[in-house]
Amino acid sequence: MCGIVAYIGYKQAHPILIKGLQRLEYRGYDSAGISILNGEIKTYKTVGKVEELEKYLVDKYIDGEAGIAHTRWATHGEPNKVNAHPHFSQSKSISLIHNGIIENYAVLKEELVARGYEFESDTDTEVLVNLIEEIWINEKVLLDEAVRIALGQVVGAYAIVILSENHPNTLIAARKGSPLVIGIGENEYYVASDATPIVEYTKNVVYLEDEEIAVLTRGEKFKITTIKNQQKTPYVQQLEWNLSELEKGGYEHFMMKEIYEQPRSIRDSMRGRINPVTGNVSLGGIIDYEQKILAAKRIIIIACGTSWHAGLVGEYLIEDIARIPVEVEYASEFRYRNPIITEEDVVIAISQSGETADTLAAIELAKSKGATILGICNVVGSSIARATHGGSYTHAGPEIGVASTKAFTAQVTVLTLLALRLAQLKGTIPKTRFMQLVQELDRLPEKVEHVLHNNGLIEEIAKKYKDVNNFLYLGRGYNFPVALEGALKLKEISYIHAEGYPAAEMKHGPIALIDENMPVVFIAPNLGIYEKVVSNIQEVKARKGIVIAIVTEGDTTVKKIADYVIEIPKTEEYLVPILASIPLQKLAYHIAVLRGCNVDMPRNLAKSVTVE
Repeated sequence: MCGIVAYIGYKQAHPILIKGLQRLEYRGYDSAGISILNGEIKTYKTVGKVEELEKYLVDKYIDGEAGIAHTRWATHGEPNKVNAHPHFSQSKSISLIHNGIIENYAVLKEELVARGYEFESDTDTEVLVNLIEEIWINEKVLLDEAVRIALGQVVGAYAIVILSENHPNTLIAARKGSPLVIGIGENEYYVASDATPIVEYTKNVVYLEDEEIAVLTRGEKFKITTIKNQQKTPYVQQLEWNLSELEKGGYEHFMMKEIYEQPRSIRDSMRGRINPVTGNVSLGGIIDYEQKILAAKRIIIIACGTSWHAGLVGEYLIEDIARIPVEVEYASEFRYRNPIITEEDVVIAISQSGETADTLAAIELAKSKGATILGICNVVGSSIARATHGGSYTHAGPEIGVASTKAFTAQVTVLTLLALRLAQLKGTIPKTRFMQLVQELDRLPEKVEHVLHNNGLIEEIAKKYKDVNNFLYLGRGYNFPVALEGALKLKEISYIHAEGYPAAEMKHGPIALIDENMPVVFIAPNLGIYEKVVSNIQEVKARKGIVIAIVTEGDTTVKKIADYVIEIPKTEEYLVPILASIPLQKLAYHIAVLRGCNVDMPRNLAKSVTVE
């Protein structure tokens, strides 16, 4: 969840580290800190965002060619200067940054206190750095060996980088359950939580695996060992991202930029996978597992947050088109409830970052039961991509805004391709109908482009209702997950309480809340059980509720009774979730901006949830 960046080489470290923190700030922004080594370690920390750290460093001595830096999302200990990273060992000779949670920190801390250690912070990180120092001093071993022994004693997840006065030419990095990427330059090394701080300097990267320790020495070839002291041969990969993808490109916020990137990101998610002329649909990453999926007793989709909503759309798609039973599970619950999983099951894990801790744990549980595991994620080389048997990348490109937009529609696109491929193999729909669906999917990016032009009305609605306390989002069938996603977006970035419900379930409780102050958003395309949705709208109007409806272009029925209608192009029912989600993304965005909220960095949230 936190952001880690480190550098060792022959350049000044602090500009690289500060820029890296800015790139990683979407992972956490409660506090920030930096350690620079130049003879001795100088450490500076501030509460708040990276810009606060920048201001603090203006008149500080920060020269040095090795350093580590961190932007924090608080877990152990409140957000303050003392709890901010980096953390010193008691002798002040070792500085450490950490992402993750050391679960047995209390036991380790008690032992260290008994040995005379004093602690300044409430963090589990300070326990770890002192444990490393204690082993280094008492066992009289090299620092990397002390790190290896210490990590063998901790329980939990971690990504760490260590800077030491006694080893001025070396950084030590290690991970378990939390991502770390090493960038390889000319006689220099970069370390970060993901590739965003690295792509500017080198395309050559190594993704550390769980329980691996990297020793990065200036001017020397780096080495990787495991906690069990096994030597590993690193696999160097080439980054595919471009620097331009990490910039706002003239937009005020990354979120709006990413909303407007959706025609491209959806097209990129389909590229090479669909041919509307021949009707061919193919997902290269699952070809070897197609027969396994077709023979599966059921498909289990596991995910969290927005990815879970995409999974719900996937359930409707796969069951409707391919006629295979699907269950959708919150990974955070699935992993703890002793689920029934067999070798006949196929598990699909969905995650934008590919690093979601609960989803990774659910994957390992399902693997232990013999299930086939497929992944859908956006980040090449991510932990989920490496932990699964096969799968597909969404190719949405970097998503910096904490509230997911293009990643959601890309995930739904890939799930649509999967459903179509399975239907093609099973013969569950006629060929002519299959061709219609494929061709309509191919036309979707142009229809998304059309939806994006509809901005004025959404801004008007946002101005009118930016100060309400509650919103209700309602949809049926394929559009129920859209209602959930729309409500989540509003909650995430505007801090307005919002709930998504199946429209028919409104009568079983939420209708009691409806009055003249309650905006109710209906996803109401003229498809499926349209008449039932119209009836639900009338029920809301009868209670003086404010109706904002997403409708098919040319709709007249809903237009007569709704307060506001936002039109989307006519499409197949199974593609409506992609089109309908975009006005809801924009509505949440405009309300958040008008309320003065930090759209890209909403309070208490972070982009990649790598802690449990």
